Amino acid sequence: MFNFLSIQNHTTRIPKKYQQKINEINKLSDSMQNWSHSDLKQQTEILKNSFQKNQSLNLLLPMAYALVKETCRRILGLTLFDVQILCGIILHEGKIAEMKTGEGKTIVAALPAYLNALTQKGVHIVTVNDYLAKRDAEWIGKIHKYLGLNVGLIQQKMLASERQKNYMHDITYVTNSELGFDYLRDNMAIDSKDIVQKKSFNFCIIDEVDSILIDEARTPLIISGSTQNSVDKYKQANELSLILDKNVHYEIDEKAKNITLTDKGIIFCERFLKIDNIYQVNDPWAQYLLNALKAKELFLENQNYIIKNNEIIIVDEFTGRIMPGRRWSDGLHQAIEAKEKVKIQNENQTLASITYQNFFLLYQKLSGMTGTANTEAKEFEKIYELQVVIIPTNQKCIRKDLPDLVYKKEYNKWIAIANECYDMYQIGRPTLIGTTNVEKSELLAKILDQYKLPYNLLNARPENVERESEIIAQAGRPKTLTIATNMAGRGTDILLGGNAKYSAKETLLTYIAQYSNNKSINVVQNNQNQSLTILSQLNNYLDKNKSQIKLDLNIIKKYLEKDIEIKPSKNIEISIVQEVYEQLINYYGVIFAQDKQNIIALGGLHVIGTERHESRRIDNQLRGRAGRQGDPGSSRFFLSLEDNLLRIFGGEKILNLMETLNINDDTPIESPILNRSLNNAQQKVEIYYYDIRKQLFEYDEVLNNQRQAIYAERNRILHSNYIRDCIIEYGENTIDEILTFYCKNINATTLKIIENKIGTLLNIPEDLSLEYLHTYDIIQIKLFLYEQFRITYDLREAYLEQLKPGLIRQLEKYYLLQQIDKAWQEHLDKMTGLRDSIGWRSYGQQDPLIEYKNEAFSLFINMIIYIRETVVYLIMRSRLVLTVENKT
Repeated sequence: MFNFLSIQNHTTRIPKKYQQKINEINKLSDSMQNWSHSDLKQQTEILKNSFQKNQSLNLLLPMAYALVKETCRRILGLTLFDVQILCGIILHEGKIAEMKTGEGKTIVAALPAYLNALTQKGVHIVTVNDYLAKRDAEWIGKIHKYLGLNVGLIQQKMLASERQKNYMHDITYVTNSELGFDYLRDNMAIDSKDIVQKKSFNFCIIDEVDSILIDEARTPLIISGSTQNSVDKYKQANELSLILDKNVHYEIDEKAKNITLTDKGIIFCERFLKIDNIYQVNDPWAQYLLNALKAKELFLENQNYIIKNNEIIIVDEFTGRIMPGRRWSDGLHQAIEAKEKVKIQNENQTLASITYQNFFLLYQKLSGMTGTANTEAKEFEKIYELQVVIIPTNQKCIRKDLPDLVYKKEYNKWIAIANECYDMYQIGRPTLIGTTNVEKSELLAKILDQYKLPYNLLNARPENVERESEIIAQAGRPKTLTIATNMAGRGTDILLGGNAKYSAKETLLTYIAQYSNNKSINVVQNNQNQSLTILSQLNNYLDKNKSQIKLDLNIIKKYLEKDIEIKPSKNIEISIVQEVYEQLINYYGVIFAQDKQNIIALGGLHVIGTERHESRRIDNQLRGRAGRQGDPGSSRFFLSLEDNLLRIFGGEKILNLMETLNINDDTPIESPILNRSLNNAQQKVEIYYYDIRKQLFEYDEVLNNQRQAIYAERNRILHSNYIRDCIIEYGENTIDEILTFYCKNINATTLKIIENKIGTLLNIPEDLSLEYLHTYDIIQIKLFLYEQFRITYDLREAYLEQLKPGLIRQLEKYYLLQQIDKAWQEHLDKMTGLRDSIGWRSYGQQDPLIEYKNEAFSLFINMIIYIRETVVYLIMRSRLVLTVENKT
C-alpha cells in the first residue's frame, strides 16, 4: 500500500494534519513548564475522568502528549523532537512506524502508552529481551510514575505471584516470549487464582516489531511436557548419518533447508538397520534419519547453536543472541544432542501452542516501531492489517552506503576486511564489523590478532553477552574496532566520541573494587591525571571514614545503574560517590566531545558488512548504526562467491563472468548491476520465507478457531463456582448424540442398544425397559431419558453432599478441566500428524488447506464428543468418586 510519508524519508517535512496537532502539543507543553509536580500529576486523574465520561482518546491526545513531553524534559532532561511526537501519534493510531536507528524510538513509546493507559485496561510494551524490558521499565517508567501511573515489569525467572501483580499495573514491560508463554500457561491453569494476565488484551506496542512479528513468526510458541521415549534411535541414526554420502545416499536443498533420501540411500539404511521399510507406521525410522542428516549438514556449532554446560543452546539467527530454554521440535534437538555427544533429553509432547501471528491478533489495538519495516509492508498489511508509515528523520541522513565488493574466494574477502580494519584504525575512525554468526566473528578476531589490532568482540558467547551494552556504547570511540553478530535490537546507540556515562561508571567501579582490595589509587586510569584528581576526593573521604563506612560494590553498582534508590542519610558514602560520578561524567564529556568532532572530520563511524543476510532488513539494521541524527558515516559490504547467499542464488553466473574477464582472486568486482542482482536474490529469499509464514498462519488459523473455542469454554468453567448446569448440559448432549446415531430405525433392538449405552455412560438404571417406548417419537424418548439422567444425578449429588459438602462441585470442576486439557493435548498431536501428511493430497488434485480444514473440523467434533462423554462418565461412574465416598 502506498503511504503518504514514504516519500519524505530524508526530510523533516511533516504532513499538515499532523503538524497542526504537534504544534498544539508543543504549545501546551511550553505552558506547563511553570507547573508544579502535583499540577502535572493531577492532570492524569482529570484525563481518566474525561475518558470515563465518553470523551475519546483522540480528543485527550494533545493534553496527554504535552504532559509526557514536559515530564520527559524534567525527569530525563530530553526534549522530544516533532518527528518523535509524530511517531507517537502514528503508534496511537494502531500502525507501524519505521523510524531510523538513533532517532529515539524507545522514548516515543511513553506517549501512546500513557494515553492508552488512561482507559485503565492495561498497556503492554513488548521488547525482544529481558535486558531491554528492564532498562526501559526503569528509564521510561520514571515518566509514567511521575504522572501517577504504576509500571510493571515481567522477567524470565519471576514467580507467578510477581507476574500477576505486574500485569495488573497500568503499563507493563515484557518480552514477546514471556507474554506468549504466560498466555498459554493461563489457559492451562487449574485454579483461577493462578491466572496472571488480565482477561482482555487492550493495547500493545512492539519495539523491534519486524524482529518479533516477522523473524520470530516462523516458529510457534510451544509449551511441552517430556515423554519417556527411548533415545537409542537418535544414537543409531547419528551413527548411520556419518556413513551416508552426500549426493549418493541423500540430497540437500539449501534453499528450503531440507534433506531427502535417494533410492540408494533408502535401500542402504534399510540394510544397515535390518528392517523392511524405514517408513513403516508402527516402527518409523525416516524422521530420525532425516533429523540426523539435518544435524550433520544444516545445523552447525557456533552458527546455529553453541554448547554451554554440556547443553545445546540455540543461537537466534536474527539477533545473534542465545536462547536458553528453547528447543527445536520434532526430534531435531535430540538429533543435534546425539551428534554432539551430550545428554539426549526426552522427547516432548505439545501441551499448548500458538503462533505469534494469532497471539498478537488477540489485541484490540496493536502497533509497533522499528528502524526497518517497509520491506515487509505487504506482510504486515495482509497478516496483521497494520499499515507501515515511514517517519521522516530529524536530521538529514548523510551516511554514504558504498557499493559492495565481491571476491572470488572467501579467504581473499577476509583479508580485504582485515586490511580495511587496519586502515580505519590507523586514521582513527571507529569501525563496526557485522558478522552473521559466532564462528565468523571469531575467525575475524583471529585475523585481527595477527595484525596486532585491538578489538571488542560481541557474539553469543556468554562472556561476551555480559558486556553487550558497554561494548556497543563505546563502539564510537576513536580507534575502536567492534566485531558483532547481527545488530537487531541491541538497544544502545553508538555515540561518536564515546559514552561519558559508561566511562564514568566503569572508572568509578574499577576504583571502588581496587580500594576494597586495598590497592593503590594510582593503578586506576593512570594515563588520565584529571580522573585521578577527581577520584582522590573519594579516596581521601573514604580514608578518613574507614571505621564508619563499609563499601558494598554491588549496592553502589545498582545505584549507579538506577536499579535501586538509596537515601544518603542511611548510606553516607553514596552522596560522595554520586558527586564524584557526576564530576567524572563532566570530565569524560569534555574529552568525548572533542573526540566526536575529530571523528566527524574523519567521516564518522564506518560499518563493514561481512556477508549479505537472507533479509535486507538485517543488512539495513547494520548500516543504520552509522549516520544517526545527521552524523556522517559510511558502510560497505565485503562479499565472496562462496558466501551462502551468492552460492545458493546464482553465484555461478558471476563466477563465470569473472573467469571470462580473467579477474584474479585479489581483485573484487564493484558493480551497481551486481548490487541489484544481490537485492533480487534477497527478495526471492524474503518471498520464500513469507510464503512459509503465510502457510503457517493459514494452517494455524484453523487451529486458532478451535483454540479460542476450547479456551473460552475452559475459562467459563474456571471462573464458575457452580458447574452443575454444565454437567447436565453435557449429559443431555450425550443423550442427543446417541439417539441421533440410532434414530434412523427405532425398534426394540436399537432401543436395547440405546439403553445399554445410556446406562453405561450415565449410570442410569439398566431396567429402564425402553422397549415399550418404541411407539413414541424420538423427542418423547429424549425427554424421558433427560428426566432419568437428572434424577440419577440428583441422587448422586445428594449422597455426596451428605458425605462432604461441596465435594460434588470440586469433582465437577476437576474432571472438566482435566479432560479438556487431556483431550486438547491429544488433539494437538493429531493435528500435527494431519498437517504433516495433508500435503500429499495435492497429488490427488485436492487443495491441502481445504482438506486440512475439513479433517480438522471432524477431529474437533470428535474431541468435543469425547470430552462430554468422558466427563459425564467419570462423574457418574468413576471409581475415584467411589473411593472418595468410602474414605469420607
